[in-house]
Amino acid sequence: MAIIFMFKAAKWFRKMSCALLFILFINVWPLWAATYPMPPADVDLIGYTFTVKALAQETLLDIARQFDLGQDEILLANPNVDRWMPIEGTEVVLPGRFIIPRAERKGVVLNLPEMRLYYFYTDDLEQKPMVKSYPVSVGRMDWNTPLGKARIEKKDQDPSWRPPESIKLEAVAEGRDPLPDVVPPGPDNPLGRYALRLSIPGYLIHSTNKPYGVGMRVTHGCVRMYPENIEEFFPIIPVRTMVQIVNQPIKLGWQDNTLFLEVHPLMDEDQEENQNLLCMAYEMILTEIENKDAILDVKTIKQALEEKNGMPVPITVFVGDGFDF
Repeated sequence: MAIIFMFKAAKWFRKMSCALLFILFINVWPLWAATYPMPPADVDLIGYTFTVKALAQETLLDIARQFDLGQDEILLANPNVDRWMPIEGTEVVLPGRFIIPRAERKGVVLNLPEMRLYYFYTDDLEQKPMVKSYPVSVGRMDWNTPLGKARIEKKDQDPSWRPPESIKLEAVAEGRDPLPDVVPPGPDNPLGRYALRLSIPGYLIHSTNKPYGVGMRVTHGCVRMYPENIEEFFPIIPVRTMVQIVNQPIKLGWQDNTLFLEVHPLMDEDQEENQNLLCMAYEMILTEIENKDAILDVKTIKQALEEKNGMPVPITVFVGDGFDF
């Protein structure tokens, strides 16, 4: 009920004047955090997809940040809407429904192609299992975010940044000003106010002083979050929490006895596999429906693989008793 109220409230807020809306967002921004009760083990979907109308002088990036979406997420969901100047009143799709990645539902799960982080935890007050989901930025092609398992080793508030030698050399090669040995806390620090240091040396989950890059492959391998998201995340995640980093451009999940498919663009370094995407998808799908009386919606599967817009779609119809093939 709380989640449904959140989305109804969001639509109501957006009908108000821009001035009043700004005041309200300052006070209620935490409402937009994507937090859900943990679904049962046989249910894999969380969240909702809905639409809002673009306001005057508002970019898609502004809307994405208001609703905890990344830049690529909202662009893929709205391919025909201008990123910088959507016409006032334009319907904007907010892709807030997700298939949970195939990984242990424990600690942090980061799916690189999706550029989204999931945090599985127990609510302290109600002692109920919950899941939060946040958009993130990950490493670009020549600075990959590593796959595998890690842990949160240390939590730093107002961290200093010590640029590695490789990043210093890159700055000089690109004709930028040389980087100092240490960047102190403050507005020029790319780590922002909060940093979670991973057990993988040199890699962090951190805030940013460039929030509109969240949801893109723009980092040197670290994971960036919106400042308001990590401000919420930082105090609730314990040191030693497990972090699973996966590469799952194709996700399958069940809800209400229906199989859903969610497809994301491949990582740049995996583009050679694009021609095999259809085979990969069908191998996964046929494994999922083995020994089940299901009819595949081939048209929807093909469209999802072509569009790769990151939104889950139902791809099965189950056969009732007495159906004659």
